[in-house]
Amino acid sequence: MSHRLFLNTILLGGTTLQKLDAIAAAGFDDLELWREDLKQYGMGASALAGELQKRNLGLTDFQVLRDFDGAAGDQRTTKRQEALGMLDTAVSLGSRVVQMPSNVREDADASRIEEDLRWLDAEAAARGLRIAYEPMGWSTINDTLPKLWASIEGAGAAHIDVVVDAFHIFAHGRDLSDLAVIPVDRIANVQFCDFDDVVPVSRLPDAGKHRRLLPGAGHFPLKAMAKQLQDAGYAGPVGVEVFNDGLKQQPPGQVAVDAMVALKAVWGAGGA
Repeated sequence: MSHRLFLNTILLGGTTLQKLDAIAAAGFDDLELWREDLKQYGMGASALAGELQKRNLGLTDFQVLRDFDGAAGDQRTTKRQEALGMLDTAVSLGSRVVQMPSNVREDADASRIEEDLRWLDAEAAARGLRIAYEPMGWSTINDTLPKLWASIEGAGAAHIDVVVDAFHIFAHGRDLSDLAVIPVDRIANVQFCDFDDVVPVSRLPDAGKHRRLLPGAGHFPLKAMAKQLQDAGYAGPVGVEVFNDGLKQQPPGQVAVDAMVALKAVWGAGGA
């Protein structure tokens, strides 16, 4: 089974175009693009879409819409305006997916989440888009795959899928049984990374944003994760999302190559 392989630009240093060059040269099919990448590029979404086409690169998703689900008080109006802007930008970029991590604010309102998801689902559908919804290990509400999937089901959100991120499973002290609750055709993408320590929830944000490792460099059971997904028939994008301050300072071309080698070693071990 052939899967599109992607790299999240957060791993790489350099300008946006340098990142695109590195990702293409390393052999990736797609990338996860941040709003910050578009801002750094500075010439607009349509022009950047042209740069992607020149390099034969696709977009796994455009990210991220933060703290949208369950936004409390008057934050909801602001977050909905932000969401509309991101959805429209995704269309201009040629991305079919916008990524949204679960709300991590202490004032997140669980009673509003399903209503917010229904609203976002309708807006995405109207533009021919899907939402990739990711449980964050330090979220105040939807911090696990089962909880997040329950919110999607409760909302009846047919255009919202689930991001499976190794960090937010294993560093959070969860295991592969979490994958069993997600229909394989509702997995938006799979993000591999690794880690060399066990950290308490209070330190998860710092670890997750600065000290992740390339797949295979830590203790996560990534080969077992790959095998379980492949055995279940997962056919979607597979990639690397690593936040690492040290790697970001290194030449992006070599880091992208190392990421591809690491990804193939883990994903191939599962029988692809």
